[in-house]
Amino acid sequence: MKIPKTIKTSVTEKGEEMGEGIKVWDNCQILEGAEIGKNCTIGHNCFISSKAKLGNGVKIESNTDVWDYVTLENYVFVGPSAVFTNDKNPRAKYPKAKFPQYGKWLPTLVKEGVTIGANATVVCGNTIGKWAMIGAGAVVAGNVPDYAIVVGVPAKIIGWVCECGNKLEFEGEESVCKICKRKYKKSGDKVSEIK
Repeated sequence: MKIPKTIKTSVTEKGEEMGEGIKVWDNCQILEGAEIGKNCTIGHNCFISSKAKLGNGVKIESNTDVWDYVTLENYVFVGPSAVFTNDKNPRAKYPKAKFPQYGKWLPTLVKEGVTIGANATVVCGNTIGKWAMIGAGAVVAGNVPDYAIVVGVPAKIIGWVCECGNKLEFEGEESVCKICKRKYKKSGDKVSEIK
């Protein structure tokens, strides 16, 4: 792929897989082995590690690092200065590659359409369900269900959100989005779209 003019001051290595239509802004580094889908935007001062995977249409705002074993599925939005981790018990003296007996790196899966607010932290080893919305500054320390809105430290569910981004109001077990008219059903902490 031809490197866009927008990444003159960014560093990419041979071997990264980048799809068509990507935009990478100044002062970024993308390591060999990283997978980046089509039509992604990577804001300035970002780092994409060698075992990171970005789907199509992902948008990462400035000052965000996507480390090894973090997967962002299609159309994930990551706000500025969000943080991902991949090690629950890091020690400078005992790196996991050299001392595997002390633990391992843990993957994080961020499913399709998720929005992660500015300065949020996503602790490794968890899955964020599709179209969920993570509030600014939240610390996600567990799995997040599909369509959930979570905020706080640690992040807790405060509501539910439509694929279009509008908050859902449930009357009983069903809700219709006031904007796009998609229909949803809810059972406990599980929300799914009615097709």
